[in-house]
Amino acid sequence: MKQSIGNFLLRRLKEAGVKHIFGVPGDYNLELMQQLEELGDPAWIGNCNELNASYATDAYARINGLGALIVTHGVGALSAINGIAGAYAEHVPVVCISGSLPLRAIQRGDLMHHTLADREKGNFCRMFAEVTQAQAQLTPENAVAEIDRLILTAWRRKLPVYLELPSDISYLEVEVPERPLKLEMIPSDQDNLNACTGMILERLKAARSPAFLLDLDAIRFGVSVRIMELAQRFQMRVATLNCAKGAVPETSPHFAGTYAGIGSSAATRESIEGSDCLLTVGYRRVESTTGFFTDKLPASAIHLNSHYVDTADNNYQGVYLAELLQSLVDSSSSIVAKKQPARPSPERTFVPSDDPLTQDAYWKAMQSFLRPGDVIVVEDGTSSAGFGRLTLPDDCTYITGAFVWCSIGYATGALLGAILATPGRRHLLLTGEGSLQMTVQEISTVMRHDLKPWIFVNQNQGYTVERCVLGKDAKYNEVATWRYSELPKVFSPDKKAESYVVTTGNELRNVLESLHSAMVFVECVMDKFDAPIDLILGGHAIADTDYGARGPQTAVNAQIALPT
Repeated sequence: MKQSIGNFLLRRLKEAGVKHIFGVPGDYNLELMQQLEELGDPAWIGNCNELNASYATDAYARINGLGALIVTHGVGALSAINGIAGAYAEHVPVVCISGSLPLRAIQRGDLMHHTLADREKGNFCRMFAEVTQAQAQLTPENAVAEIDRLILTAWRRKLPVYLELPSDISYLEVEVPERPLKLEMIPSDQDNLNACTGMILERLKAARSPAFLLDLDAIRFGVSVRIMELAQRFQMRVATLNCAKGAVPETSPHFAGTYAGIGSSAATRESIEGSDCLLTVGYRRVESTTGFFTDKLPASAIHLNSHYVDTADNNYQGVYLAELLQSLVDSSSSIVAKKQPARPSPERTFVPSDDPLTQDAYWKAMQSFLRPGDVIVVEDGTSSAGFGRLTLPDDCTYITGAFVWCSIGYATGALLGAILATPGRRHLLLTGEGSLQMTVQEISTVMRHDLKPWIFVNQNQGYTVERCVLGKDAKYNEVATWRYSELPKVFSPDKKAESYVVTTGNELRNVLESLHSAMVFVECVMDKFDAPIDLILGGHAIADTDYGARGPQTAVNAQIALPT
């Protein structure tokens, strides 16, 4: 059959499960935008800028399995590249579509706007090659093959891809396959799969203290159910890195907590470091996820990765994570799992008062406020540090970019994508005012689409996370003071929103316990030197790592200090 290149691209995205497309229109992508307008499906979600669009697409893809955004050549693409780099660092399958220069202009060497005025040399494609798994510049000859290749690569590898669609070929008709795109993993090498399965089962059956340690690939590849089934059969402890919080039910008796080297509880460290059969999933030794390299994994650990398994003695290539875990489940089906009682509920009692609101009271209130099934989007800094000690109720989805790429402002844009990917659930954004100021415009998009999240903003007069690192009283850690609670009226005066400023625990409790029918925006005012204990510890560790033992952080009052 024949179909235009643009419509074929949109059709393939829809077949891959993409129901919403994010981005910003520009003259080089308007031909594709018009086709999207005429089709009406996937739905267009216009963003305030391309950076916000990339964050929204990232969060959408984390939940939906694939996300897509459309930008224009050069200026739009480079505005989005920070978010695409974050998707690459955190293994998120995003398709970035850049409407690019007309093919005739490329062939003629014409100097065009939105370029470096040096004739098209593929420079933007090369830039994206550093932060994407695959790239393509479409032509009528390669469009069908390259569209399928890029979508499948993103989905299979859980990494972003970059596609340039020249503005003068989107309406050209080419021969396309009638069959729908099938999202299938490449099968494992059967001999290696069988050998690896046998090796792991032999180790598990002989182990006295087997355990799992999960990085974010446990979430990306959707293998949490299989992991917990194995944990129950073999009585394994399961710990997550901070970036993989929520990968498994935290109320499970097998959950061992968050592992971060010396920053872990004694019980968590013993479960992981003392395991005689430790299976890691996607483990990467990043300083911010391993307690600043204080992790001590057993040398006998078995490292399960997306497409290979590595041990001290063997390496199994072509063994894919989901297939391996399913093979382990199938091969151990005769083992009768022992049921254990659920973990006790967390004891973080919120006792409201008329005293000034503190970080401790705020996070106790958040623990009480969480419900099963919530989608929680958490910003880097105070929010991620405070939330890290909370226990997630069952069936919650936790989204953050706080521990690997760590681009502040991510969470506000991500909120939009998270809501669209999970309609019908309750959505919470936890952020600070410094991060909010980076991407605050996207609240207007949330309101334009009549979405109704809870938005909590820590208002503590600047960059608290930076004050824990260096510059407790420095001007460079200050931000402008906004009337945050009035922002919804500014962004969308015709939409209903409920805004509050809370300064005490009682005021916060009243907001949390009241009935609401619209978006709820809560500005939580706290002292600028009040910080969660983990943020202070982490800030000091960052300073020592970044600046050395004789750095400026050693000066008196250079950092927010630990409470005495």
